[in-house]
Amino acid sequence: MIENSQLDKKSLRILTKNNPDWEELAKDCVCFANAYGGRLLFGIEDGKEEPPRDQKVPNDLVSKLVKNMQSRTLNVSVIPRVVQHENGAEYLELTVQRTASTVACTSKGRYYIRVEDDCKPILPDELPRLLSDKSAFVWELQSYLKIPHTEYDAQKLKNFVRDIRKSTRVSAFVKEKSPEELMDYYFFAQDKYLTNLGVLWIGKRAHRAKLLYAPAAQYIKYDEQEQKVNKIVWDDYSLNPKELIEDIWAKVPDWKEGLEIQDGLFRQKVADYDEVVVRELLANAFVHRPYTIRGDIFINIFSNRMEIHNPGLFPLGVTAENILHKSVQRNTHLAKVFYDLQLMEKEGSGYDKIFATLLSMGKPLPQPKEGSDRVSVTVEKRIIKKEVIRFMEKANQIYNLGTKEIISLGLIAQHTTLTAIEFSKILNLEEPNGVRSWMGRLLELELVKQKGRTKGTTYFVEPELLKRLEFKGQTDLKNIEAHRLRALILEDLGIYGKSAISEIHTRIGKEIPLRTLRTQINNLQMEGKIKKEGEKKGTRYFIDDSL
Repeated sequence: MIENSQLDKKSLRILTKNNPDWEELAKDCVCFANAYGGRLLFGIEDGKEEPPRDQKVPNDLVSKLVKNMQSRTLNVSVIPRVVQHENGAEYLELTVQRTASTVACTSKGRYYIRVEDDCKPILPDELPRLLSDKSAFVWELQSYLKIPHTEYDAQKLKNFVRDIRKSTRVSAFVKEKSPEELMDYYFFAQDKYLTNLGVLWIGKRAHRAKLLYAPAAQYIKYDEQEQKVNKIVWDDYSLNPKELIEDIWAKVPDWKEGLEIQDGLFRQKVADYDEVVVRELLANAFVHRPYTIRGDIFINIFSNRMEIHNPGLFPLGVTAENILHKSVQRNTHLAKVFYDLQLMEKEGSGYDKIFATLLSMGKPLPQPKEGSDRVSVTVEKRIIKKEVIRFMEKANQIYNLGTKEIISLGLIAQHTTLTAIEFSKILNLEEPNGVRSWMGRLLELELVKQKGRTKGTTYFVEPELLKRLEFKGQTDLKNIEAHRLRALILEDLGIYGKSAISEIHTRIGKEIPLRTLRTQINNLQMEGKIKKEGEKKGTRYFIDDSL
């Protein structure tokens, strides 16, 4: 049990000591109530997974806790229960229910909200935003159109079921559900009616058009004088969010444009706007916008940049500065659908992927900005340093870098040198050891070097290393390009048939990182080029002769 946005562990001594800090506990309950609800576990210490042996919860503690929370909070509902752990000990679990359409506060009139594992105060001018977010949460499960759950678009439901069963993020238990059971599981239907979420995803066009604020998008192209020269609009409500993203990607001509760069024998086309970045930003726009306010999603393409505008403001707790580290879901169930269908990264990791992709391409970081009624993200077309592209590609091929390592290496390579303070400022790192945790293995691998100590530490990439790529991998196969590895996998399965990943790994080369091999096998499966059967250690991959 890891503490997060919906779980907090506390010592039982907090309640049993003389003069417990009831005001602080009331604040914790208000935080959970204004966010997504949560649980307070009294009797399990921080960093522990179980209560101390022989621990017992005093008989009068439950009523004392509830009485104090009721007298010190407004619009907070709590459910207590004494739980007996497997080790025989007891702990007290206090479930705090989410306030659906009101705002919780302490009896002293103070407002708070839970953001990840922190409790943050809410300022008076932020209360309208909190109310708007709460309405957005309720919106997903409402059925105000009263459309019978049988009145769905049959093709859209068929496509959804197919995509769920193909997804590598969905358990076998969920995949085995019938279409009707999947509708219930993903909250597309409730009380024999389609929910707003169901109408949005599998509803008929006429029904989707009746939603108060069904999503619509506009692409506008500007010339160098910033005059409009092209426009495409998606506002007929015939497409669900996934289909909208696919159609936007297919129809916008700018996605196919790029720059071919050459460095000796190295030649590569770098897209003006990478597909990974575009899709992730579009997914974020559809998932995190409030569906209780009017406004289209705008994709504005200028001669030197792309801007994606989304109606609504950042959720409380998220800012343009901390967007890499903080993530608050505004539409929880819609986000679950997007994640399970592999349309976006999991909560908190989407912007990591955007940062890593742009830095690997030698480009500037994205620039999020909050306006008076909308959020925009700007992505520049320019390449800061062409040599960074080849450097990042080779470093990742050889050392299979993690996302944080890619971001850190890309930043330092672009700037040549960065002090610890500059690095922390760019990534908005607050914790003392934040820089070192983001560096990962870069210093050990000598891709990055450092000089100085503490706040005076400077990180740098040697210019000669950046220019000449003078670092060595262990073997040629370890550096194998993705398309060659995929060809090897297909050739191997064509010869040997159904095989475990360990068997494939042994046959084509154990020097290839298992993580790299697994990634390409998953990609081949997503593309329908190979199939799998079984689960966990019993998983076998094969080429279906009928494909």
